[in-house]
Parts: sequence; C-alpha cells; structure tokens
Amino acid sequence: MKNEDICSSETVAGGENVFSCDASDVSSADHLVVMVNGILGSSADWKFAAEQFVKSLPDRVFVHRSERNAASQTLDGVDVMGERLSQEVLEVIKEKPNLRKISFVAHSVGGLVARYAIGRLYKPPSVNSGDLSVENCEDAKATIGGLVPINFITVATPHLGSRGNKQVPFLFGVSALEKTAVLVIHWIFRRTGRHLFLTDNDEGKPPLLKRMLEDDGDCYFMSALRSFHRRVTYANVGYDHIVGWRTSSIRRNIELPKWEDSVNEKYPHIVYEERCKACDFEQDSTVVDNPDDVEEELVTGLSRVSWEKVDVSFHNSRSRFAAHSVIQVKNHNLHTDGADVIQHMIDHFCL
Repeated sequence: MKNEDICSSETVAGGENVFSCDASDVSSADHLVVMVNGILGSSADWKFAAEQFVKSLPDRVFVHRSERNAASQTLDGVDVMGERLSQEVLEVIKEKPNLRKISFVAHSVGGLVARYAIGRLYKPPSVNSGDLSVENCEDAKATIGGLVPINFITVATPHLGSRGNKQVPFLFGVSALEKTAVLVIHWIFRRTGRHLFLTDNDEGKPPLLKRMLEDDGDCYFMSALRSFHRRVTYANVGYDHIVGWRTSSIRRNIELPKWEDSVNEKYPHIVYEERCKACDFEQDSTVVDNPDDVEEELVTGLSRVSWEKVDVSFHNSRSRFAAHSVIQVKNHNLHTDGADVIQHMIDHFCL
C-alpha cells in the first residue's frame, strides 16, 4: 500500500486522524488507536507509526494522533493533560460513531497521561446482572469511552516516576545530582516535573503516581488499566538518557533480565521479551532494604495486572544516543532505526 493511499484530516478535537483512503476500509475500521506524545512533543512524533498501522491494517484501524497536549502544554501536569486527553478522545469517538474498540499507544510521559485519561473514561460493567440477554452482553463489560478496551501500549514511559537511583540516566547515578534534581525539577518541567519526581502534595494528598495505583474517587485508574485485553511496555535497556530501564519496564533492579544481541532479522532491536502474570501480593520486605520505598510501592501496585514487557536496544545503532525518541520513529526519511519496533507492535497488536 502506497503512502498516497493513506489519508489524514485535522479534527475538531485537535490532532489528526489517519486512515485508509479507501471508503470501504474507512467504513469497516472500527478500532480506534489513540497515539499520545511525550513531554515537549506533538502529534507529528507519531506520524510514521500512524501511517504504518494504517498501511498494515487499513480496514481495521482508525488512528488518532493526539494534539491536545503539545509543546509547553506538556508541562502542565499529568492530571491536567489527562483531563484534556480524555475530552479529546470523547470528541473523536463522537465524530466517528461506528467505532467499537479502543487502544492506546503512548510515548514517555504520554504513557502516564494515557493512564490518567483511561481512568476518567472508564465505565464499570453494568450492575444489572439479572439481564443476560445477548443484546445486553456489551453492557455487562467495562468500557473506555463506551468502547471495548484492547491494547494499552507504552514506549519509554516512566511508570515508576523519575526519582529513584538511575531512573534519569543522564544524572549518571550520582546521588548528589539526583537529590538536587528532586529539589529543582519543577523549575524546568513545572507541574509535570513534580509528578515525575513525586514531590506533589496537592491539598495534602499523596503524590499523583501513588494515587494512580488505585481507583481514586471518580477516576478508576486501576480498574481501567485492568480492563484492557493486554498491557505492553517497550523499554530501552540502555542509551535512553531520559527514562531509565527499571521505570520504563516496571521492574525492580534484581528483575532486570540479562539480554543478548538480537538474532531476529525482522526485529533486530528487540533483545528480550517476557510475559508477566498479575501478582496480587503484599510488599515483600526481602526485596528492598527500605519497606517505605516509594519505587517498591509503585512496582508492587502496577504488578497487580499482567504486562507484556519488550526490551529494546539501539546500542549498535547510529542513532543510539537518541534512543529515547528513536524507539518512537519520528520521521522515516531521517532514520528507520526504530521501524522494526513499530512493526513488532503492529504484528502483535490485538484486534
């Protein structure tokens, strides 16, 4: 399928829809794929990936590249951005009423924004269990914006925040630098920085990332995450100077796997994959020296749902020093180092 067979249009909600130019494909495509950019990014960051999804699945997916949180707006905080994204998604759904399913593909901080947004968009299963007729089966399932949740995919997302040792690699693991970053990060990244370093305490509440481990008021954070058919993390094992391997793959330090150079010609940059079952357990004090460690609390909380973890390495790539954004593939004319990661995403995408 040629690029000219891919159409796009700006939306009232902001951002851009990407879809097949074939009218029959558009009418049958009932799976909304929402792509969310990271900090200081824009919808353009997902241009190549969106086109690849439509090329591969022209009659199945309708892609929306979110634009509601772009550039300096990404400094407004995970919650503010999450509210904006949830409204944007509802407006897209309203514009295309034949949609039945929904998936998210989010980069960096966008993964946290998407987690917040789905908490807002979540609708619990119908409590009327007495009516089991076929026509009411859909009402008995949880939905996201009224659609069936399928894939929740994050790419280099700091799920455990950025506060722990080596969670921001460009600080080189130097304790003094990491402690200083906690104190000054809000000067650079404003409210979003507070959320990432867990220094926010709005109205005396716990940090937002900790609150997102539970359903909180009318935000069903964990119920929404659990409702997806699959949850996937793509994480850089090295050369990502912005987001560390542990936080992007939701692992403890002792759980980081040993990896070897890929021998798979189709996915040369994917070096390790594993499926982690949900573990609903109390914190194990043998895992961490400090039982109050917030990182351990976040790992334990997020491990209550299953995850597919895909580890990526660009250490032999000419673009390895830009690994944080290369994995996203911004422009196929500039580089294709991350194209195999996008292809892996598409090949394993549940429809």
